[in-house]
Amino acid sequence: MFRTNDLRLVVACLLLATFCPALAAQQPPKLRPLAPGVLTVIPTQTEAEETFSGPMPIVEVLQGIPDLDWTPNFDPESNTLEEKAKKAIFRRPIWDLEFAFKPLRMLTVDIPQPTGKMQPKLIWYMVYRVKNKGYALNPQPTSPNDVHGPHEPQWVNFATRRFFPHFVLRSQDFDKEYLDQVIPAAQIAIQKREKPGVRLHNSVEMTKIKIPLSDDRIDRSVWGVVTWEDVDPRIDYFSVYVRGLSSAFIFADTPGAYAAGDTPGKGRVFRFKTLQLNFWRPGDTEFEHEGEVRFGVPIDSDPAIQQQMLDRFGLLQRLDHRWIYR
Repeated sequence: MFRTNDLRLVVACLLLATFCPALAAQQPPKLRPLAPGVLTVIPTQTEAEETFSGPMPIVEVLQGIPDLDWTPNFDPESNTLEEKAKKAIFRRPIWDLEFAFKPLRMLTVDIPQPTGKMQPKLIWYMVYRVKNKGYALNPQPTSPNDVHGPHEPQWVNFATRRFFPHFVLRSQDFDKEYLDQVIPAAQIAIQKREKPGVRLHNSVEMTKIKIPLSDDRIDRSVWGVVTWEDVDPRIDYFSVYVRGLSSAFIFADTPGAYAAGDTPGKGRVFRFKTLQLNFWRPGDTEFEHEGEVRFGVPIDSDPAIQQQMLDRFGLLQRLDHRWIYR
């Protein structure tokens, strides 16, 4: 006969056998450990100067509203709408996401064609990770009673951020650009090949995810994959431009583009903070393979050839990556 303790042990084992599979299914998948050096991490670069634009004129006010030129009787002229619109400052909070990526790779995948047949295609792809580490900058007035006066950026943390990825692979030697493509067949094949332990989201799926704040204890990163098709095999020098990692932007008004009655913002040109990743591959068109791809700018002992390399990438010095406005 069973003793009381034995019976309790049997019941406990039965309960564990019943509920453990369900509990295991509820646990989030765990990332497969990566070997040291496989993942290249690009640190964020949040700057106080990105929290404002100006002082600059508001063309919609100066050119769109008549009879602004008048002299007040009691207030200083600097308080008029016209004078304020001549030197306006636009302020905004700025946040950044940390970007990390595995080496750029290639994979031949059978891709469905409009004819209904399958065609093998060499797909260039990059597996990446985005992390919301916080440390955003939010400009606050130094005096609560003067919201139009001096401001001081303060560090804040947003609980979630969204990444709207925009990847462009640009050939620096043939002046070609390739926007990333969502290729379901390639996404499935890459997921099986990489076996990361987590889902690799494509560029559309990534936009739907609220990336939670990570801290020193818990990493809540989100993983994705970006793919390109029909990349020119002659390419030797190229850059990958990643937009959407930062909310920073700059803008300028084209002189004379706006007139009274036009839609606000006409002639205004925006450029967005973009990460530029530089690569090169010492290969040819006969046998493309991922082992040829190098991260960074090549080194040459000949100063003239080295300068040509820098000119291709638009650099003044050798940089594997940089932040630009594009």
